[in-house]
Amino acid sequence: MAAIPTLINGSRGRMGQALIRLAPDHGIEVAAAIDAGEDAEPHLGRCAAIIDFSVAAATAPLATAAARKKVPLLIGTTGHDAAQRAEIEAAAKYIPILWSGNYSVGVNLLFWLTEQTARILGEDYQPEILELHHRHKQDAPSGTAENLAEAVLRARNWPAQSARRERSGQIGPRPSCEVGLQSIRGGEIIGEHTVYFIGPHDRIELTHRAGERSIFAAGALRSIPWLVHQSPGIYSMRDFLGLQNLPSA
Repeated sequence: MAAIPTLINGSRGRMGQALIRLAPDHGIEVAAAIDAGEDAEPHLGRCAAIIDFSVAAATAPLATAAARKKVPLLIGTTGHDAAQRAEIEAAAKYIPILWSGNYSVGVNLLFWLTEQTARILGEDYQPEILELHHRHKQDAPSGTAENLAEAVLRARNWPAQSARRERSGQIGPRPSCEVGLQSIRGGEIIGEHTVYFIGPHDRIELTHRAGERSIFAAGALRSIPWLVHQSPGIYSMRDFLGLQNLPSA
């Protein structure tokens, strides 16, 4: 099968460099490599797909340009505001968009397993989420930890206020309808996430540990041959991995 000519936006960043390095292993040809602030449109005539790992402000204009040229778009950038999200959603009427905050296949499986486990276990099992990252990370909890919390909330039909970020002081007894999120920062840890379901007599732990950043780039590249054959709309890694089609608990 011929390599898919693809534009990489955010090419100078760590993820962009990983994408360029690994692209040939996944049947992807880097037809253009740009960064946020550069005009993508002159390159789109020779591209069959776009991968965006840049900055939030760059994604919406890129999505609009992609829609004009009918080029499928993969978004790995996070932190979009409501107006930017609306512009991206408008572009999805014309092109397929794969949109995820984490392209690790293992992490996306962890999302699914967390939701299923939370649904199967009763409220006697209290959920807690612990995430570890390198000392340079500037946000907490991580976006992945927030997504794991959302999976628990969905499974148990709990409101958003049931997510408890950190604890300090005289907090009183732990409510049953609560999911706690804790963050640890230090060294050069790429990323570790553990979801605990703590029962009265046993404990279940679901853990993903990232050994190197290439797993995120590899997951994004692996999804491109699938994405270019989809109809217009917004897709998630669940769609790509076929997890939507698996029976729920």
